[in-house]
Amino acid sequence: MLKTIVVAGARPNFMKVAPIIRAMRRRADEFTPILVHTGQHYDAQMSDAFLRDLELPEPDVYLGVGSGTHAEQTAAVMTRFEPIVARERPDWVVVVGDVNSTLACALVCAKMCVKVAHVEAGLRSRDRTMPEEINRLLTDQIADLLLTPSPDADENLLREGISPERIKLVGNVMIDSLFENLARAARSNVRERLGLQVGQYIVATLHRPSNVDEPQTLARLLGAFDEIGKALPVIFPAHPRTEARLDEFNLRGCYSAERVRLIEPLGYLDFLQLFSGARLVLTDSGGIQEETTALGIPCLTLRENTERPITVTMGTNKIVGTDRARIVEEASRALTEEIRRAPTRIPLWDGRTADRILDALLEASR
Repeated sequence: MLKTIVVAGARPNFMKVAPIIRAMRRRADEFTPILVHTGQHYDAQMSDAFLRDLELPEPDVYLGVGSGTHAEQTAAVMTRFEPIVARERPDWVVVVGDVNSTLACALVCAKMCVKVAHVEAGLRSRDRTMPEEINRLLTDQIADLLLTPSPDADENLLREGISPERIKLVGNVMIDSLFENLARAARSNVRERLGLQVGQYIVATLHRPSNVDEPQTLARLLGAFDEIGKALPVIFPAHPRTEARLDEFNLRGCYSAERVRLIEPLGYLDFLQLFSGARLVLTDSGGIQEETTALGIPCLTLRENTERPITVTMGTNKIVGTDRARIVEEASRALTEEIRRAPTRIPLWDGRTADRILDALLEASR
């Protein structure tokens, strides 16, 4: 039996660890899971909502690191995680995604000679101004097992000189959570609460500092949302930090409240129900690029690059940057095409990735 610490640092991590924890509990004769929540996303209300929506157990360990600079946060995770590893002496530590906690916990394990598996390995934006890109690159260099979501990730790792024996293509565990929760999300009344009809609205999300913390960029994006909102209302779940930036930068006049409807952040199930009925999604999130591809929903990514190019080459995603005119043009084109395409069936994005992850851990332990 493998004692395995599974680390979640930020809300997007919960969607990735939930299927893994569930699979380990189902295969209790093979795995003993220990869920560690570093507290990198420290809003208790939001974290609790995601744990509840994903039917995750209460974390076995909560590190409570909170906010800080990248260096402060990484260091705090390392100093608080090290005693946990020393006490538990796990067979494996599983880290997911590309947040500061991912790299911090991998570094602790590398120095303590504890085996690390990285879920979602090999993704590359080739933009080193993104903190997530640095976390991805370094984590993949020191992890023992690299569990990749798509063939392009394997190719990236091989080009970087990673031994093929360390690489295992398992598929996209985010899609496990998506498929597992569609029926439960359908019970949400979020569309009724907001007075929305399927296919008659657009959903927008923003969270990257390069978009939210730059006044000119944020103003351009809001102006684009406002123009697009003349065709269909843009529903914009805005984090309190984003709301604060709107006031700080005096940007409330960049949009009409009728065309761009700011709402409070939503839990996982409510948000899944909301965007799954959208005509179009505008986002700077990586995970939403994947989820919209799996559901066949047109998606415009408000960045200059993506670490998930398969969502462009095989999916419904298009990279449009932050230029207002281009965003409006591409949105208009998307709205005049078919309401949605057939869902994209990318190989191994089938809802069974968690079990392939566990099989890979067992194989690497022999």
